[in-house]
Amino acid sequence: MTANTFTMLPGRGLLALGGNDAVDFLQNLISNDVERVAPDTSIYALLLTAQGKFLHDFFIAQRGDGTLVLDCEGDRLKDLERRLTLYKLRADVLISDLSEIYRVAAAFGDGAMAALGLSTDPGNTVAIGDGVAMTDPRLGPMGARIIMPVNDLPGALTDRGFVPGDMAEYDAMRLSNGVPDSSADIAVDKGFPLESGLGRLNGIDFTKGCYVGQELTARTHYRGTIRKRLYRVDVDGPTPAPGTLVTLGDKKAGDMRSGQDGIAMAMLRMELVAQSEESGTSFTAGDARLTAVAQDWFDEDTLENSENPAAASADPS
Repeated sequence: MTANTFTMLPGRGLLALGGNDAVDFLQNLISNDVERVAPDTSIYALLLTAQGKFLHDFFIAQRGDGTLVLDCEGDRLKDLERRLTLYKLRADVLISDLSEIYRVAAAFGDGAMAALGLSTDPGNTVAIGDGVAMTDPRLGPMGARIIMPVNDLPGALTDRGFVPGDMAEYDAMRLSNGVPDSSADIAVDKGFPLESGLGRLNGIDFTKGCYVGQELTARTHYRGTIRKRLYRVDVDGPTPAPGTLVTLGDKKAGDMRSGQDGIAMAMLRMELVAQSEESGTSFTAGDARLTAVAQDWFDEDTLENSENPAAASADPS
């Protein structure tokens, strides 16, 4: 049994979006359906370039007063705020930084969800004091995320029987699930969301209306045309630094992303992963040998065109 553990996430920042137009404003910009956000439902979403490349990812919850709260990368919060402000124009939207008064924590363990009154359904949300607790909208096994005033954390969690952990424990859980850590694993203004499984992680609604970057993202989804993807890799040897070249024999296979203690993420060419599996040959990166591990939530067989044959045969021009 795994003890119920919480980890403060100091690398996260929080933006509040209020005003009459906040929902419509975000709905026209980001990859997921903002109209689903409610007191009992939170979402995971992306802001992309017009060419469908990754800029930011974040979680969106609704505060008790109806304000939308974005849980985003702290170091890149100002860039996200700047980009949202550029789109705001005359919309009735107030954007403010909550990072000094609210904090984010992760909670996980065998009884964590029950202790918080949550189901294991991604995005399930409950009020907790003056904040919210949500089942990670990406993946149920990632546990819960809690957004609360700084003075209420971590007391609200210790009162519920949670014990403090550290970032290494949280990262070990994240890496074991093969879930990317924002820009640590996804190249900003270069990476495409489907290469990192962000569609499978509930970050994209393929039935909603237009948003920035929607055309290429939808086309790639329905055609199943990705050639590389982000894999969890088991590491035999010293964990390679992010950016380290990964090879299979004399072929360049990709590069390393985040990792620790024998487990990491790497962006790899899918054809070479298949070759590695067939031949039993390991990848190499620096002084380490790597084995790509398939995740149940990211089934490569589902990348076929069966969901929308018409879109798959459409003229890309």
